[in-house]
Order: sequence, then structure tokens, then C-alpha cells
Amino acid sequence: MTARSTSPWRHGLPGLLVCLVLAACSSQPPAPDWQMNAHGAAQKGVEAYLSGQNRVAGLEFARARQETARTGQPTLLARVLLLECAAQVASLDMAPCTDFDALREDAGPPERAYAAYLAGQLPPQDASLLPAAQQAVAGARNGSAAPLLASMGDPLSRLVAAGVLLRTDAADPEVVRTAIDTASAQGWRRPLLAWLLVDLHRAEQAGDIPGAQRLRRRITLVEQGGAGR
Repeated sequence: MTARSTSPWRHGLPGLLVCLVLAACSSQPPAPDWQMNAHGAAQKGVEAYLSGQNRVAGLEFARARQETARTGQPTLLARVLLLECAAQVASLDMAPCTDFDALREDAGPPERAYAAYLAGQLPPQDASLLPAAQQAVAGARNGSAAPLLASMGDPLSRLVAAGVLLRTDAADPEVVRTAIDTASAQGWRRPLLAWLLVDLHRAEQAGDIPGAQRLRRRITLVEQGGAGR
């Protein structure tokens, strides 16, 4: 990481975590305790949430908020809240990001743009404020966006983008399959079940009985956690 980059979004969602630790994304002395604690808690919170461990996720996200709030900097806390909201969108929980709304007025333009993006309400002129990979997806309206998703190295960023595409009615079957494959490869139970249900609905609507049966079996496997019948 060098002093040339000051954007909290340079590396997408992983960059959000990195920049939470090194607030300016530049070479600095060793990070203070609050930054290290907030980074670790946020990372654990995301993993727990995606794995379906609600209690652990709640505790870790609360710790990340508390540590970051020690700075009194709304923009830094806004990044933590947006990370939580991004994990929700990746899992197709489309509830409003209400906690961010309380900080909206004092957050920076990139944070406000990212919140609008997650809500599927990003003005086209603000697309340049998003991470580079998300910029491409934000403008995807013609043809499948699946190749754009496949080019994203970070699986969470890929799932967030897929969630936004679904929210804006721009997710075709290839996007859905890419999201399923991504969640499956990471072992992320919550988004995997959500995307499998989307694909099941598609199969049922298309009258694809064998496909729907296969998806139901897969959903049952995940829900049972490998337990015997």
C-alpha cells in the first residue's frame, strides 16, 4: 500500500477493511489499537454473518462499531456500517441500510455513493465514486453482467454486485449461477441458500421440474448441515 492512493474503495470491499485499519490508505506508523480491533471485529463479523452465525456476527459488528466510534469520525463509522449492509445485499437481504442514514449527512461522497449503489439508486454521475469493479457493474444494463462478475477477484465484492443486479432487475440466469458458485466455493451458507432459492423460483417459473427438484435437494443439504435423515 502506498501514499499514492487515498480512496477507501481502491481494493473494493477488502479495501474497505484495509482502510479501516490504515485510515488514509497510506504509509503510516503502527496502527493504534482501535484500528486493529475494529478491523479484526469487522472481518470476523462479515464471515460470521455470511456463514449464518447470527449471534457471533452481531457481537463482532457491535465491537467494530464501538471501536470505530472512539474516533468520533462519522466517515470511518459509515464504512463499518456499509460493510454490514454490503454483506446483507450479498445475501439478498434488501432491508434499508437505516443505520447508515443517521451518518449520511456527515459521511463522505464515496460512502454516500456506495450506500446509494447498495440500494439500487445510484445516480449515473456518481458511478466514478465506486470501486473500479463495481463501476463496471453499475453501468451494466445491456447483455449479461456475468463476465463482469467473473472478473472480480474478491468473492464478497462479486456477491454484492450480483445482489445489486438482482435488486435492479438486471440479473439473468448466468448472474444467478455465478453468485451460487461463488457462495458455494466460500462455504457461505446464508447467501448460498438465498441464491439457490432465487434459482429455484426461476426453475419453477420455467416449468423445469428436474432442475427444481435438483435445487430443492441442494437446499435441503445446506439446511440440514450434513446431518443424516
